[in-house]
Amino acid sequence: MESTGIYWQPVYAVLEYSLSDEMHLLVVNARHMRNVPGKKTDMRDAEWIATLLRAGLLKSSFVPEQSIRDLRQFTRYRKALIRDITSQKNRIEKLLQSSGFRLSSFLSDIFGSSGLAIMQQLVQVGSISSEGLEGCLKGRARLKATEILSSLNGILSAPQRQLLKMQLAHLRDLQDNLQEVEDQIRGGFSKFEKAIDLLDSIPGIDLKAAYTILAEISSNMSSFPTAQHICAWAGLAPGNHQSAGKTKKRADSIRALFRPA
Repeated sequence: MESTGIYWQPVYAVLEYSLSDEMHLLVVNARHMRNVPGKKTDMRDAEWIATLLRAGLLKSSFVPEQSIRDLRQFTRYRKALIRDITSQKNRIEKLLQSSGFRLSSFLSDIFGSSGLAIMQQLVQVGSISSEGLEGCLKGRARLKATEILSSLNGILSAPQRQLLKMQLAHLRDLQDNLQEVEDQIRGGFSKFEKAIDLLDSIPGIDLKAAYTILAEISSNMSSFPTAQHICAWAGLAPGNHQSAGKTKKRADSIRALFRPA
């Protein structure tokens, strides 16, 4: 099968489940079996793939076992959720900045306990007084009460207050979803405790990075003959393109690989 988008995945899953003892499945990089330009139809593609397979010219792509593929969906979804949370925080700060509330000038994290309390006060009344600010500030933020108050000299209209309320509610939903995903990841990787501990022992790799690495490469290293193979699969090995005694730059080689047929 040609690894085009996600279209190969449902077919692979069915064949893997029902014919794993009778059939060896190969998912092949489409770039490795490109046909002659101008001769492409679905039927011709199928014939060309069969011809390459009979000649032994196809090399199977790495596809981990089903349990790892399931966990990989959670780790990739976690990455998407973190991106969404960052975007949502930026939207909230943009709304506040445009209305004259410059919380980030004196609070290192405007979504900490003090910042969120201030936002809830703004949702309620649209502005904030010195008395109201005193009840919102927590911990060391109390020491900067005067400076913080000087950055809160705006007013939120009723529609803006409603918008801020909706944005904060959406942020909480995203954060709750992220927590649920992280619980699923921790539970799913509990059976790979030894591999996780080994990855976590590498300097610069924390527990979350270890989960992500294991979800991408699996704990079974038999698919990679050497360390060089797994580095090349991860895109960490530079390409080499030499012709007529001249070595082309890596960027030129990459552009040549992705040049339209």
